Amino acid sequence: MGIFNPFSENKRLKSENDELKESLNKYKDIIDINSEVDKRKADIGILINKISALEKEYKERDFALNTEYVKRKTVYDNLQQEISLLESNLEDISYGLYKPQYNYKTSEEYKQRLEKIIDEQKRAIKNYKATYCPSEWKVGGSKNEGRKMIKDYSKLMLRAFNGECDAVIAKVSWNNIGTMEARIKKSHEAVNKLGAHLQITITDYYSDLKLQELRLDFELQEKLHQEKEEQRKIREQMREEEKAQKEAEKARKEAEEEESKSERALQKANEEMERAKGEELEQLKGKIKLLEENLKKAHELKERAISRAQLTKSGHVYIISNIGSFGEAVYKIGMTRRLEPMDRVNELGDASVPFDFDVHGLIYSENAPELENNLHRKLESKRVNWVNLRSEFFNTTIDEIDSIVKELNLNIQLTKIAEAREYRETASLKKARCEAFQATEKESKGDVRFPDVLI
Repeated sequence: MGIFNPFSENKRLKSENDELKESLNKYKDIIDINSEVDKRKADIGILINKISALEKEYKERDFALNTEYVKRKTVYDNLQQEISLLESNLEDISYGLYKPQYNYKTSEEYKQRLEKIIDEQKRAIKNYKATYCPSEWKVGGSKNEGRKMIKDYSKLMLRAFNGECDAVIAKVSWNNIGTMEARIKKSHEAVNKLGAHLQITITDYYSDLKLQELRLDFELQEKLHQEKEEQRKIREQMREEEKAQKEAEKARKEAEEEESKSERALQKANEEMERAKGEELEQLKGKIKLLEENLKKAHELKERAISRAQLTKSGHVYIISNIGSFGEAVYKIGMTRRLEPMDRVNELGDASVPFDFDVHGLIYSENAPELENNLHRKLESKRVNWVNLRSEFFNTTIDEIDSIVKELNLNIQLTKIAEAREYRETASLKKARCEAFQATEKESKGDVRFPDVLI
């Protein structure tokens, strides 16, 4: 067992202490990093908590904003709808085609029904069926004053609603009938909101009567328009018949004059033949033969003119086209009572269209209106204009028309090729001028291409 040496022990402890310090210095950075990591983790935790709080706040704000947006959007949409109802523009027809509710044959029937509806409205107001209030109010403790208040307010609401309905009915037309129906319904809702605090409402029964008035008034205007068009067609037919009668009368007079002239010339030639001899006699015989033929023709023309004047429905049905004006596969099928049907065709091509019509067929009939109607009926689904039935244009082919003509046992051969002379010559001139212009530009500016248009 050794002897304890304090000096040696102190030296040992000092050496261990130095080693410990050296170890601490050696691992100092690692210890600092761990401390920093712990510190950063603590900071990150704080940030995560802040982010969570912000996300929660953002979600709450986003929900509030979405709720506010939906609320504002609903208000905006309602206002936009009300504005569109007030404007009722042609460009925004969103209610589709109107389906007639009434199908009366004459405007007079519509007027009678409209008067009945207005009478029903008056009775509804008189019998207190136009407005309704379930509550019995008191004013100053008086029921009579309460009833008077309800009566006066009901009148005010009816006046507002009727005024809006009258304005709507005055503006209704083919392109806004759906919008106007919606305006009456919207007005009904709006006026009832004004009376909500007193529990007064305009009844659905009275509102429906106003909608009926709107529809009847609209359909009445449409029927008046149809009748006006029908009357115009009748007047046009009357003018055509009057013109045909004048032509027939003129032709009859001319034929009678020609007949009389031929008779006098023939009588004179017969008298001269009695005195003539030899070669002169032979010449007179030839002249008499020619005069007899002329007299026969004049007589036939006179009879034809008289017959045409007597047959009020006789005339020609024409089938014509105009490629330059209406394009391919569009044909007009009309009727004329003129002695010379081409006069009518030429009239149609004079000013109303840029090019002449091509005639595919002229069909004579002792009942031309009936024949025209038969052809129109066969091609009903091929009409170009489905609203104005006076328009006699059909989107079809000449082969289809030819098959219908044969089906009706009409003895006529249709011309299937459209000459369209003016249109084709115009197209050729345009092309030549375009080519000449392009050639000139090419020489002056180099190889530059221009669109094929007429400059």
